[in-house]
Amino acid sequence: MTDHKKQRYKLTVEYDGRPFCGWQRQADVPTVQETIENAIKAFCPNDDILVQGSGRTDAGVHAVGQVAHVDISRPMTADKLQGAINFHLRPHAVSIVKAEAVSPNFNARFCAEQRHYTYRIINRRAPLTFERGLAWHVRHPLDVRAMHDAAQVFVGTHDFTTFRAVACQSKSPIKTIDELSVERIGDAVLFHAHALSFLHNQIRSFIGTLKLVGDGAWGKTDVVKALKACRRDALGLNAPPDGLYFMRVDYPE
Repeated sequence: MTDHKKQRYKLTVEYDGRPFCGWQRQADVPTVQETIENAIKAFCPNDDILVQGSGRTDAGVHAVGQVAHVDISRPMTADKLQGAINFHLRPHAVSIVKAEAVSPNFNARFCAEQRHYTYRIINRRAPLTFERGLAWHVRHPLDVRAMHDAAQVFVGTHDFTTFRAVACQSKSPIKTIDELSVERIGDAVLFHAHALSFLHNQIRSFIGTLKLVGDGAWGKTDVVKALKACRRDALGLNAPPDGLYFMRVDYPE
């Protein structure tokens, strides 16, 4: 139960995932959650700070609009809180892009209605410079139309055992994917995935599989077979974390 003397704040968080071993706090390694908690403890030393995110991201995965909540007892406006956290985050690759005072009933994870991710492939011969670590570099041409068509195999409610990590802690492999689309903008091939929630490694498993379709190594029927197999060893490829971005979370108005 939330302490009545504390104010709950909703934080919208942006981060470069490269320096971190994921979102969730772990012993002896840098994580986004602990980095934000330490920044808040610097000006709220008497509070037990727990920053709870809307979802976990893996090592190397980035965020544009991760959402978290935190309770603090120190009276301050949301704008001042945002500024104070960002001051103490320097020089970390994390930024609080928005802070809002919310009801104690708001929960970043359990109130979420939809989570949106984008995965970026840079599809060109030339090596990456500025975007190294921020996208998956694929040198040979990809058939985006075939990839988008095959992606529709995943839309809807399915048993996604093939597309979940062995260490996935979800109680069920059954998930509903509301959208999975693929488009090309110049050299960038963008994958957009929307769902209430995802399994561990699910999106990266989708992207790796669709990359095989774009290569011509797999066809749509191979994707269907992999899905129906319900075995992790039926997966074609797991994409690297570099190109995955947590874009935003939708909540009730």
